[in-house]
Amino acid sequence: MLAVLLVCALFAGFGLILGYSAKRFKVEGDPLVDKIDALLPQTQCGQCGYPGCKPYAVAIACGEAEINQCPPGGEAGVKALAELLGVETRPLNEEKERAAAGSVAFIDEAKCIGCTLCIQACPVDAILGAPKRMHTVIASECTGCELCIAPCPVDCIDMRAPETSLINWSWPKPGK
Repeated sequence: MLAVLLVCALFAGFGLILGYSAKRFKVEGDPLVDKIDALLPQTQCGQCGYPGCKPYAVAIACGEAEINQCPPGGEAGVKALAELLGVETRPLNEEKERAAAGSVAFIDEAKCIGCTLCIQACPVDAILGAPKRMHTVIASECTGCELCIAPCPVDCIDMRAPETSLINWSWPKPGK
């Protein structure tokens, strides 16, 4: 009988120690997901096919998504993700790159009524303006996510290729 009581006391003691340890040393979430999410540009644009950067980071950590699906992150983002995960660097997904390349929001300033819905929808704050005043897009900040188009009540926003200047000009890619 003494042996049974001693074993029960040991189980109770170990249970208390494990319960205390679980509360004290609890890990919140997946640290890998947090590291991946920190490397993403946090534009929440959805160009990768996921509703935001955190779901995309979860998909990468689970092996459900490739590291080359984020156009705003670009080649530098792909390289940083490859280094973190210890995988081979790959070029940005051509389909995603083509969709984002050369697409910048343009606001027809004559039609703009200053409703600020586009400003609220822009994940990277690339639209400037004030209520009941004309708005404009900072082309260098725009990621081409098209999230500003749907909320516009007067359809004054469309996607255009950015104007070529000395700042954004590059050699054309050679033909195949």
